[in-house]
Amino acid sequence: MRVDPWHGIRTDSRPEATPALRAGASIVDQAKRKTLRDYGELMRRAFAAYYRWLKPGRWMTVEFHNSHNAVWNAIQEALMAAGFVVADVRTLDKQQRSYRQVTANTATKQDLVISAYKPTAAFEQRFHSQAGSEAGAWAFADEHLRHLPLPQLVNGRIEVLAERQAYLLFDRMVAFHIQRGLTVPLGAAEFYAGLRQRYSERDGMYFLPLQASQYDKLRLEAVEVEQLPLIVADERSAILWLRRELAEQPLTYQDLQPRFLRELHQAGHEQLPELRAILEESFLQDEAGRWYVPDPGHAQDLERLRERALLREFRTYVEGRGRLKVFRSEAVRAGFGDAWRRRDYAVIVAVAQRLPERVVQEDADLLMYYDNALMRMETA
Repeated sequence: MRVDPWHGIRTDSRPEATPALRAGASIVDQAKRKTLRDYGELMRRAFAAYYRWLKPGRWMTVEFHNSHNAVWNAIQEALMAAGFVVADVRTLDKQQRSYRQVTANTATKQDLVISAYKPTAAFEQRFHSQAGSEAGAWAFADEHLRHLPLPQLVNGRIEVLAERQAYLLFDRMVAFHIQRGLTVPLGAAEFYAGLRQRYSERDGMYFLPLQASQYDKLRLEAVEVEQLPLIVADERSAILWLRRELAEQPLTYQDLQPRFLRELHQAGHEQLPELRAILEESFLQDEAGRWYVPDPGHAQDLERLRERALLREFRTYVEGRGRLKVFRSEAVRAGFGDAWRRRDYAVIVAVAQRLPERVVQEDADLLMYYDNALMRMETA
């Protein structure tokens, strides 16, 4: 209980969500003995109340500051669990009074402005009739692209919106299904191929037809397209970096390796494949030995082969014993996705509990699978 001496009122502070996370700790409020999971649940309840009050199709903006990925992920997980769909994340520069879009791996240590929307009633009705099907997945993609902001022209430069890139569109589609306890109907390879077939791609971003024509007009006025900041810390960010480098021109391994090593900031727990292995799994090589981004048909085949390799790696984690201190995060994500499709929630929980707690808390995908699998097991 907290006392306001001026008014003589006692305030019950137990339901307050006030993170003060120490590095490497899971306690967010030592005095009230609240864990990060308690904080996430309190935020979910608050966002659920906002979700009830908000009209369908309307938006909510959340501003918060925290220097830890774990708290950012707890906020994001709470938003999605309440029913919201995250559409935009920006940093707020209080000195210059400006906003700048960020990617998930550069989101912390700044003031964040998160925009999320409540899906329209028409979409919810349509999705409910198609839930768990491919048609439902594309209904979500249509709805999400319709809500996403369009890039802006600032000083002759167009910003690239991460939320319109393939990997984040896939992540949002997966999260939307998992938060509703549904089977994810499309794997990454099928989803990426479908994006190319159904929507207009511009500068690595996807648009609905009318949005694409608006972007084309904006592109005529632009001097250049601004690249998002990207930290190469794991396999996923390494592939994104390689796609960016190879999009301009094919390059040899000798060209890429020194650049890659300069950009690499490998996480301590990450079992990162050697650069050549990453190239062989996700890219193609021409007769001159130069690596290049594959066309859509080859990309889909490579993605399927890569997923099989990741699942083989994940099986070694399932069969092992003891703590997993070093592992391939992409294999864990692929394994969790496969287990969710098979409704094998026990495998997700068992492997997640063998990972370092800090890693699960700081990885949005792993946290989402773990929390939802744990909830399914507790309510079974």
